[in-house]
Amino acid sequence: MLVGYARVSTLDQNPEMQIDALKAAGCEKIFIEKLSGSKDDRPQLKAAMDYIRNGDTLVIWKLSRLARSITQVISTVKELETRNIGLKILTQKIDTTSPEGRLFFHMTAAFDQFQRELIVENTKAGLKAARNRGRVGGRPPALTEEKIKTARAMLKDKESYPFISDIIKSLGIGRTAFYRYFSPDEIEYIRG
Repeated sequence: MLVGYARVSTLDQNPEMQIDALKAAGCEKIFIEKLSGSKDDRPQLKAAMDYIRNGDTLVIWKLSRLARSITQVISTVKELETRNIGLKILTQKIDTTSPEGRLFFHMTAAFDQFQRELIVENTKAGLKAARNRGRVGGRPPALTEEKIKTARAMLKDKESYPFISDIIKSLGIGRTAFYRYFSPDEIEYIRG
């Protein structure tokens, strides 16, 4: 029996392309996961592993759908081998039920891991280079030091600014951002 496993990394991604390929390959049962491959706990993969029987074949669209690290891939394949279950990878035309397929699988897994590590390494290098040039990732702070001083002065001036919403409106920021900088206890202390 051919059992399919499809995975997308986030809830808003669509697994339909993988599902269509698995159905076209003849999978009778398909397990669908919407979760990052870097997560160790993948309930649908576990369900597929529990469902699959001796002599069956687990079919995946691409090796990266099974796992994100060579360690994860190899441990999953070892488990499949000990249970006499084959692995078929559609896009890479790998079938571990033959010696050649097993060899090609291990080479492909190593290259996939290498590519993933290069991407991570290049991303880290790019972020470091940007930091060295003074660029910092993320959103700019809602309140600058100047705006914080202005907000404190406004909080003290209860006559001109009797309501917190007046201060928030004058600063041109959101309520959540304001309370991130000023807790209710701090506001009470400043307003005295």
